[in-house]
Amino acid sequence: MSHTTHAKRRQRVLDSLGDGVAVLATAPERLRNRDSHYPYRFDSYFWYLSGFAEPDAVMVLVGGERAKAILFCREKNEERETWDGFRYGPDAAAAAFGFCEAHPIGLLDDMLPKLIANRAALWHSLGHDSEWDRRITSALNTVRTQGRSGTRAPGEIRDLRGLLDQMRLIKDGHEIELMRRAADIASAGHSRAMRACQPGMAEYELEAELSYEFRRRGADGHAYTPIVAGGANACILHYVDNNKLLASQSLVLIDAGCEVAGYASDITRTFPVSGRFSAAQREVYEIVLAAQQAAIAAVRPGASFAAYHQAALRVLSQGLIDLKLLSGSVDGAIESEAYKPWYMHRTGHWLGLDVHDAGEYKTGSADDDWVRLLPGMTLTVEPGLYLRPGSAVPEHLHGIGVRIEDDVLVTSDGCLTYTNAPRTIAEIEEVMRHE
Repeated sequence: MSHTTHAKRRQRVLDSLGDGVAVLATAPERLRNRDSHYPYRFDSYFWYLSGFAEPDAVMVLVGGERAKAILFCREKNEERETWDGFRYGPDAAAAAFGFCEAHPIGLLDDMLPKLIANRAALWHSLGHDSEWDRRITSALNTVRTQGRSGTRAPGEIRDLRGLLDQMRLIKDGHEIELMRRAADIASAGHSRAMRACQPGMAEYELEAELSYEFRRRGADGHAYTPIVAGGANACILHYVDNNKLLASQSLVLIDAGCEVAGYASDITRTFPVSGRFSAAQREVYEIVLAAQQAAIAAVRPGASFAAYHQAALRVLSQGLIDLKLLSGSVDGAIESEAYKPWYMHRTGHWLGLDVHDAGEYKTGSADDDWVRLLPGMTLTVEPGLYLRPGSAVPEHLHGIGVRIEDDVLVTSDGCLTYTNAPRTIAEIEEVMRHE
């Protein structure tokens, strides 16, 4: 992605600050154990405005007539670079990433009170990080001690995330290109897992197939901890143990996506371990697939975010009636939420730099105050049915869990599904045919 894009985003924020100043830090490095760190992943908000991937970095956006974007980052250090790799340093970072100026991160606490003094408002991600809340409070208190000399502290503290969330909801062309690449890679990973699947394999073996394909094709890695759930494990929504053997008569549900330049894909596929759906598995799968198709058809500009969930609910509720798990009417099942033992989550979420991406879903507290879809919004569509063994479920349906999830872009005249892993029963069985 061109850093001109990040500079334009920063300018949009600067235009919204008035005479205010915004402070935004990237994520810190985290210890895994002793002196070993978790793989570093930058803060999504910081990356959205900077494209700068190093830890120990902060940007300060100063609004007003002399608006400017300032970066604080690590200094060049040949010894540390020998151990940890290349660092830009302030001078090179300012030039490479389009900041007006840059300074060593060690100077931030001394410079911050001067940068926020006599400003109308301070924008900060309130409550996101207690250490940063403390540092912001310390800077404010330093300014307040200078009141007798006529220096004023900002009179208003505002949450920067609200402003950035609105920006992040609409993806630009660069973001869409990256998300489509992530979707292509993840789709290939799911196809690979289908081809590799054999009865008796462990769930983690399929996870390994995904990991290999993601990295082989250039993804940064998994966008989230993958779910590889065989049999009744698929009825555990956040199952991540991935350590059981796959029985030949069961289904396996895989929920996995990859990340490319920070942008996520999010795909779920459910398929038979043997390569052929049984009659009961086929019946449940077709209900969920029809629900997904109805939901995707409801995604279009101007539609409520809730509309596609309601479209899926109608098909799923009718399916539960057809399976004799519910009785009565579809309207009655939806109004009473009788479907919830078998479908307990919503049909999708925003997708972008975060798997559950930034952005509000409602504009108010009323039942119909849902966000209206606009071109450039990206979301998942992921209905499911989870038939846990129990007295309310006929034995031939015990342990069948099905979810089908794809990534969808709202376009000017409808939507585009840009994930392409095999989805229909015919497509899945064809990919899994072992000859």
